[in-house]
Formats: sequence, C-alpha cells, structure tokens
Amino acid sequence: MGEWLPGDTNKSATHAGAGHRQRLRERLLSGGAEALADYELLEFLLFAAIRQGDTKPLAKTLIAHFGSFSGVLAADPQALQRVKGMGEASAAALYACSLAARRMARGAVQDKPVLASWQALLDYLAIDMAHLAHERVRVLYLNAQNRLILDHLLGEGSIDEAAIHPREVIRKAFDIGATALILVHNHPSGNPEPSRADIAITARIAEAGRLLGVTVHDHVIIGREGNVSLRAKGLI
Repeated sequence: MGEWLPGDTNKSATHAGAGHRQRLRERLLSGGAEALADYELLEFLLFAAIRQGDTKPLAKTLIAHFGSFSGVLAADPQALQRVKGMGEASAAALYACSLAARRMARGAVQDKPVLASWQALLDYLAIDMAHLAHERVRVLYLNAQNRLILDHLLGEGSIDEAAIHPREVIRKAFDIGATALILVHNHPSGNPEPSRADIAITARIAEAGRLLGVTVHDHVIIGREGNVSLRAKGLI
C-alpha cells in the first residue's frame, strides 16, 4: 500500500499541519521524556517518512491495531504495511526505531557480567520478546565470568521436548566454551507464569547440565504483563 500523503491543493491545511509538527517538535525538545503522549510520539516518528499532512489519525490507528505503542514498534514491517495509510518507507522508519531501541538495550548488557546486570538484561529481553505474536526460545550462553558469549536463537514455537533437546542445549555450551546458560522464552498470551511443560523441560536441561558441568542459572519467561524467573520461584 502507498504512503498516506495528502495532496497539496489545500494550502491552509498544509500550513496548519506544518504548525502542528513544529509545536510537537518544540514540546519534544523542551518537555522531557513524558512531553508527548504515545500517539504523539508515534506521529513524530512517522514524520520521517510522511513529509506532509496530519499523521495523528494514522498514529492512533496503529496503536488501536497493535494494542499499544510498544506493540507498534515490535510489529513486523510486513504487518505494519498492511495497515491502511502505511507504506514501505513509513514501515521502515518505525522498524528502524525498534532496532535502535533493541541495540541500546543490548548495549547495556554486552561485555558485562550478566548476573550483575540483571535488570538491564530483563529490559533487553522485554523489548525484544514481550510483544511477539509467536513463541521464541533462546539460550544465553555465558563464560566463567558470567559474561554473555552467545545469544542463541534455539527455535520458534512451543517450548517442549519436541522443540528442545536438553543434550543439544548442553552440547552447544561445550562447542563454544560456555560454562553456564540462561534459558529464555516468551508467552504470546502476555501472562509469564510458567506452564508444566516449561518447568519439566527446565528440569531436564538443568539435570543434563549438572551431569556435564554446565550451570543453568535460570529460565526467564517474558510476557507483556511482566517476567518470571523460575529460579526465583524455587523451580530450579
């Protein structure tokens, strides 16, 4: 679909739109982090691709469609383009913002002891996974200093024995010289409470790790409603 680009015939509307953009810019620069409402910040992000006209209706439509500002930024570019008024350029502009946020969050945990940067790690995982519409399973492999050496995407789909093989998870640790790991996956439902399958597969991987000298520090479940640590719940 093409970009939402109002025509230039109504000069007064164009002038009013320019004034609105200028006012948003001034509020953004002078008012701090909470100067703009979510839809206004989304409007501003859309300015990069939609050079003229009122982007407020499109911003509000996107938030209604994806459920929240975060949901919009976490959306796949193809999904964004299916919303009326969005095109390749505007989808790319929002996707670039999403990637920038992820890289900022990842930078807070790179080259640092993960266990000493736990909240930064949770923030990074939430940005990356909380709003996914499907389940994603990752293993964070750590060295002897508990620094992240590999963020491994194990698979997409349900976390169960059919999708995850404990020996393969531990073998990967040997292959890359990791001494510990953290399991991570998300619940698309939004509720991060662990299922019986989550608990069972965690126990099997932890047992395989104990036998072969690889520590399973935790299994973290991410959801829109928060996150849950199986270790904190006494399940590891």
